[in-house]
Amino acid sequence: MKTRIIPSSGEALPVIGLGTWQTFDVSNHQLNPLLENVLRKMQTAGGKLIDSSPMYGRSEFMIGNIISHIDIATNFFYATKVWTKGLQEGIRQMESSMLKMRRTTMDLMQIHNLTDWKTHLPVLKQWKEEGKIRYIGITHYTDSSHKELERIIRAEKIDFIQFNYSIDARHAEQRLLDAAADLGVATLINRPFGEGSLFRKVEGKPLPPWALELNIESWSAFFLKYIIAHPAVTCVIPATNNPQHAVENFTSDKGLSLTIKEKNKMIDYLNQL
Repeated sequence: MKTRIIPSSGEALPVIGLGTWQTFDVSNHQLNPLLENVLRKMQTAGGKLIDSSPMYGRSEFMIGNIISHIDIATNFFYATKVWTKGLQEGIRQMESSMLKMRRTTMDLMQIHNLTDWKTHLPVLKQWKEEGKIRYIGITHYTDSSHKELERIIRAEKIDFIQFNYSIDARHAEQRLLDAAADLGVATLINRPFGEGSLFRKVEGKPLPPWALELNIESWSAFFLKYIIAHPAVTCVIPATNNPQHAVENFTSDKGLSLTIKEKNKMIDYLNQL
């Protein structure tokens, strides 16, 4: 899998990771083999980043449960979030997340949806200095948050910024992606499929005949390849608990980068459906 550099460190990160919202929030332990298979498919393809949050129900616990008995646990890049108000409650929640995910050091701790971010950010900076976390980040999922996200990364030393971006939700192209690149902030992309709306739009419809020329063999590759083509995108985090879908996601970076003309052609085709 292709990699992009985390600007604050120079570390290489594979361009496609794994989100866990809803997909890993399960109570049926019989699903563990499926979830474990998803992680193994990602590792085989060269992916690393697993993104979770206390907001995602049992997802953190399920990640920790799975990695506790597989031989590839050290191959992943673990990311979660703090999603609460108040200093002590934030500390308690982050400590709980690390226990659930069975981490002594968290690769990335993010402030979820900017919740009480002015309270939590000093703690994240302190924990980074102490080696409890390697990187710090902020997140949101709406276009209306992009201005505030940009303002924060201009004012504060942040390693990662996570936000929404997809082929049919391109607001981040106006300023935020370029701002992150200019300021040396890595980007994580959520909602790459518009929470499934893109798949509903193309259900039962064929890929364009020229898709294979762009090394696109599935609709998930169509959607993800558009995002990865932007040079300011560090990693995209589609969520799935389906191993076959995981394979399609994790192989979406095949082939050459897209030109602006090719990207516009993809937008036009999608708009015509």
